[in-house]
Amino acid sequence: MALGIIGIVTSLLLLVTLAYRGVPVIIAAPLASVVAVVFSGAPILASYTEIFMPAMAGFVGSWFPVFLFGAIFGVLMTITGYAESIARTVTRLVGSRSAIAATIVTSALMTYGGISLFVVAFVMYPLARELFRVADIPRRLIPATIALGIFTFTMTALPGSPQVQNIIPGQFFGTGPFAGAGIGLVGGALIFGLGLLWLEYRRTALIRKGESFDSPESALSAGGSSDETDGKQRTATLEPANRVVPFLPLITVFAVNFTCTLFLFPALDWSYLAQEKFGGVAAEERLGLWAVLSGIIAAVLVLVALNLRHLTTLWDGFVDGAKRSMLPIFSTASEVGYGAVVASVAAFAVVRDSVFGLGADALWTSVLSVSITAGLTGSSSGGMTIALNALGDDLRALAAQEDISMEAMHRLTAMAAGGLDTLPHSGAVVTLLIVCGLTHRQSYKDLGVVTLVIPVLVVVALVSLVSVVGSF
Repeated sequence: MALGIIGIVTSLLLLVTLAYRGVPVIIAAPLASVVAVVFSGAPILASYTEIFMPAMAGFVGSWFPVFLFGAIFGVLMTITGYAESIARTVTRLVGSRSAIAATIVTSALMTYGGISLFVVAFVMYPLARELFRVADIPRRLIPATIALGIFTFTMTALPGSPQVQNIIPGQFFGTGPFAGAGIGLVGGALIFGLGLLWLEYRRTALIRKGESFDSPESALSAGGSSDETDGKQRTATLEPANRVVPFLPLITVFAVNFTCTLFLFPALDWSYLAQEKFGGVAAEERLGLWAVLSGIIAAVLVLVALNLRHLTTLWDGFVDGAKRSMLPIFSTASEVGYGAVVASVAAFAVVRDSVFGLGADALWTSVLSVSITAGLTGSSSGGMTIALNALGDDLRALAAQEDISMEAMHRLTAMAAGGLDTLPHSGAVVTLLIVCGLTHRQSYKDLGVVTLVIPVLVVVALVSLVSVVGSF
């Protein structure tokens, strides 16, 4: 048994190391799985074909539509010029002197509007770079500023977020995307406010030291994107009709999601889901996913309706979006497959029992297990899926025994996934730094504070509060 536990730890360290070294998770996760299997004495080939692959395929089967239409939506928002128009409108409203706040708000609007996190990163960098250049803010703060808008409160805290991190808990706890609304709003406000304060403090401190946008400390790393290459790589865009139109697709995502979750779906008869051909699935396990998917599809249709004169360009966007959806979903699914293999070895039962043996209630147990797994895998969605696949049923039963609100469990579990997931080896962190042409040494300190330290402290404070006053 001790050898099996050593295998689990070794496999996790290997996964972290390979991810940090830039090895794609699609390759790293199966390799790490082999290590866990070898130490446990289980058959390698059977574990791969009968455990890893079914778990991976199951994740793709459940989540592919969200990844697909999310990527298509993001590309269409880019090629229509709507994303850039939103950024410039927000900048005019907030003021060019408030470049940091304008970048955060714009990034947050796009993320909360349903655009894929990675797509937002690519869209926002050239816009943020120009804002920071005009305001002469050190370039090294750009990654942290974008990350605060896309990797934190809009991804996990704000109720109704169409991001997958807000949907996954509902599959295990029978809740919807608007679960724990009060907790999410308070948590989102705290993360946004504290993150903005930190970035403004750092801006002032760096400028006092004589650092500027073009200082050597903020210089582009080798292979980074220069202004010239950014211009060459930028996709030709269509011009939106006016400043209001670009916001309509984002509003559509929220409005349809909200209507379906709170009014339309609850009023419909879902009893047919109990039939064998539908898998006997419970309605509450799917309605949150369907509400978000309906919102994104509706927004895509709105984009098409607003740009009927450019159907050829839109079709190219559909094709490009479909291609871009593949790597993110298969990377996450590969991590889920790894988690299934680890959960299948005998030693994992000891680890699971140890987690529940800490004596903490269901809320703390869920938050701790998801945080640790997200940190080890460097993925909020992958880590949360792995943890809840292994412990979800037990957590739900324990919460029922302790009379803990499942809505609070949903919101705080989602927020917990968005903390340690941005450790240095995180694929999202590495990708964002590459997009911005900066290194960990230049920018990770600030990125880590706003996406890891602050969210973790906020989650700890909120779990403590909910434990005393209950859900709100």
